[in-house]
Amino acid sequence: MSLLVWASVAAWCQSPQTPIPIPIPGDSEGLRQHFLTHISQPRFQHARWGVHIVSLDTGRTVFSHNANELFIPASNTKLFTGALALDRLGPDHRIRTSLYAATPPDADGVVAGDLTLYGRGDPTLAARFHEGDLGRALAPLVDGLAAAGVRRVEGDLVADTTYFQGAPVGSGWEWDDLQHAYGAEVSALSVNDNTVMVRVQPAPQVGWPARIFLQPPTTFVTLSNLTQTVAAGARRELQVSRPLHCNAIYVRGVTPVDDPGYNESMSVHQPATWFAHLLREQLERRGIWVAGQIRTATATLESPLPAPSPSGVELAGHESPPLSDLLDRMLKPSQNLYAQLLWLQVGVAELARRASAPRGSTPTSSSLPSSAEQAGQAALDRFLGQIGVATTEVLLEEGSGLSRRNLLTPAATVRLLTYLDQHRHAEVFRQALPVAGLEGTLRNRMQNTPASHNARAKTGTLRYVHALSGYVTSNAGERWVFALLLNGFHRPDSSRSARADLDDIVVTLARLPWRSAIPSE
Repeated sequence: MSLLVWASVAAWCQSPQTPIPIPIPGDSEGLRQHFLTHISQPRFQHARWGVHIVSLDTGRTVFSHNANELFIPASNTKLFTGALALDRLGPDHRIRTSLYAATPPDADGVVAGDLTLYGRGDPTLAARFHEGDLGRALAPLVDGLAAAGVRRVEGDLVADTTYFQGAPVGSGWEWDDLQHAYGAEVSALSVNDNTVMVRVQPAPQVGWPARIFLQPPTTFVTLSNLTQTVAAGARRELQVSRPLHCNAIYVRGVTPVDDPGYNESMSVHQPATWFAHLLREQLERRGIWVAGQIRTATATLESPLPAPSPSGVELAGHESPPLSDLLDRMLKPSQNLYAQLLWLQVGVAELARRASAPRGSTPTSSSLPSSAEQAGQAALDRFLGQIGVATTEVLLEEGSGLSRRNLLTPAATVRLLTYLDQHRHAEVFRQALPVAGLEGTLRNRMQNTPASHNARAKTGTLRYVHALSGYVTSNAGERWVFALLLNGFHRPDSSRSARADLDDIVVTLARLPWRSAIPSE
């Protein structure tokens, strides 16, 4: 066993409230033993660790445990989705949303037929990017239509989602996730993250129902208020739920009269139709009237792949921020909807590539993808071959990590991150990752340690699944890449989280005063 070097002698004199610092292993063998001891603690006896840690500077593996076995990655899946989208689409790729008509408006500003709202999967048409004002998010489409001279549409407003063929949820997503914001339906026409915020405030008098509001306000979703305001000091007990395939939200329970309020974000069923309703409201405020109904056009299993763009004239359009920005908005907060939409974007690009390839250069029709999601899988397999990872090491069926059927190896994750470190868009990818102690899902983790403002990594959490993979630089200036996956872990001690067990490994790497290229004596 190697000599342990302590970070500071002064640590012994710290107050009882300050955690005793973790001892620093003195060399590579000591580091290996330290990590092995850490993951072999009795509380992990029923769990399974997968760990792979490599020096980016030397290529040396300093610790590996079950690195070639398959684990459920949770949102570590987004590392592969983000890398795939960045490599295949490029950081400047933008996603356009359009308004089409068969013919331009006449001299009186009248569109004779339908107005088609055509989406391609832009996830950023949301109030939170416009100071809470959803109208501002939709303004480019409304302004564009007004600028085109449109005053009235004689036909219907058609919400066209045929750009993506496939189910409105990712493969393997579980039914009890779908009512929540993190399980929101996926659509080529997505608006406000396909969610509404339910705001619950106590009534001014005990015995009255609580006051409940939706943000943004909408009649597309109905509320059932089954609450009661109770005496001050009582415990708030509220349940917010939405049945599947229904836009009725039920709020049950009690809230004390002195409660500051409670908010919960819920998903909206059929978001494309909701998008059209919201747009119609904004058009009417601008004096543009749609005489017909709202209809939705969706792809079927018989629809051609890739889907053709609408015929006619584009009267208005809006482009998303560049992909570099979308990656940041997807990876830092671990946004599932964004991840799945980017996966489908890559799928559409893969379908277009195959459609334009010379005859005989692509697989037979029997093996062609039947949806944008499956095409995303095919594109991932090609990408894995490019970076030297066997497809048997990465088994992903959707892009967010919400599926419990996704599997990958820690070694494959490290190989991906190593490849991206030298990628032409390496800095774009690195800047999109959460930063310990600073931003994203790591903003409250590893604070006041050498890993703070240093480690950049993707988190991952499902029930009994915990993951953390990324980069960190040691005190000696050595750059490390790591993949940490913990499956089947039921935390027996409520005073310590699984996150802390993952973070301890990263903090230990950050504190190392020596480099693996020159082992300590």
